Amino acid sequence: MDDLSLRNALEQASREPQGGERLSGRLQRIKARSYGPSDTGNLLVRGENLSALTQLAQSIGGRIKCAYMDPPYRTGERYIHYNDDADHEEWLKGVATRVRRVWELLAEDGSVWISIDDHELHYLKVAVDRVVGRENFVTTVIWQQRTTRENRKVFSNNHEYILVYAKNPRKFRQSRNGLTMTDDVKGRYFNHDDDPRGPWQSVSANVQAGHAVASQFYVITAPNGRKHFPPNGRCWVYNQQRMELEIAQGNVWFGKDGNGVPRLKKFLSSSHRGLTPETLWTANEVGTNDHAKKHIHALFPGQPLFDTPKPEALLARILHIASNPGELVLDPYLGSGTTGAVALKMNRQFVGIEEGEHASSIAAARLRQVVDGELGGISREVDWQGGGGFDFLRLK
Repeated sequence: MDDLSLRNALEQASREPQGGERLSGRLQRIKARSYGPSDTGNLLVRGENLSALTQLAQSIGGRIKCAYMDPPYRTGERYIHYNDDADHEEWLKGVATRVRRVWELLAEDGSVWISIDDHELHYLKVAVDRVVGRENFVTTVIWQQRTTRENRKVFSNNHEYILVYAKNPRKFRQSRNGLTMTDDVKGRYFNHDDDPRGPWQSVSANVQAGHAVASQFYVITAPNGRKHFPPNGRCWVYNQQRMELEIAQGNVWFGKDGNGVPRLKKFLSSSHRGLTPETLWTANEVGTNDHAKKHIHALFPGQPLFDTPKPEALLARILHIASNPGELVLDPYLGSGTTGAVALKMNRQFVGIEEGEHASSIAAARLRQVVDGELGGISREVDWQGGGGFDFLRLK
């Protein structure tokens, strides 16, 4: 079933008086738990995620721009809403199988982001490398998920990890978004020479010579005639013809008196892609588990808390880097619904899958509040006013 067929089926089902309507294979739309318009493309599926992905493959295959996966970490704990005490080998095989299935649904420039802690990080990294190819590994993000010290243990473990893989690393590099420039970074740009192109900062014009070619070794002649040689073990970043062109275009800075070491001018106006994301994400940037728990508690006061929610700010950064408004994101371990909530607020389409009863009691209930204009999480940062909707599907 393609996207248009799925929409038509959903529209037809929304007109049916009965509580559920079979859509495709084992999927059934539950009208009473759906919310808002039925043509948004947003889906919350209650059911086993591997089976659900198989049922959805024809409609979402090749369209997933960003997949966020937050599997159980195999901590040995038994939480209120799920058990996390699976056998190591079964757990590893199960997660790797689901990564493979998600991988098949990615767009060509799509990416997969997998949250994990250090109990299984290294095993999972090797398993996913085998499933999708080591060459598709992009990086490991370190997330400061708590700021308090745990004094009862040998070490206070304050961070988790996010493994990042890209279907086509070259295309992902071209399409990924940079982070918004902070005031601190903007403050590094000045206009020492009244350049009409605006503020700029200088960066080194030489690089390590380990992989250099012969054309990168030459003498630069400054406009005042001063000669500059590359430092020992270094070479110029451009060949001589390109460097002379950059000098002629006013893109090389030789200091206020013209005698300084040549440096390249990088203009603030050309930084449209934003800052290159770093791999260390601190709590003050993307929140903590404690922030997420307080948010869920505010949404559902008096109810048993979901034990391991992720903060909206964390998902907002992932979705910002890996997708654009209108594109489709996937979360096959939806949990408390954070990915769906952030996708709505950031104008992405989403498919979320959750097997437990909390797919209805927490995730769907939370998304209804988001549609109605809920103001927690990232709402104020993105000026969320409410809107959209989602279809609740049940896997039979």
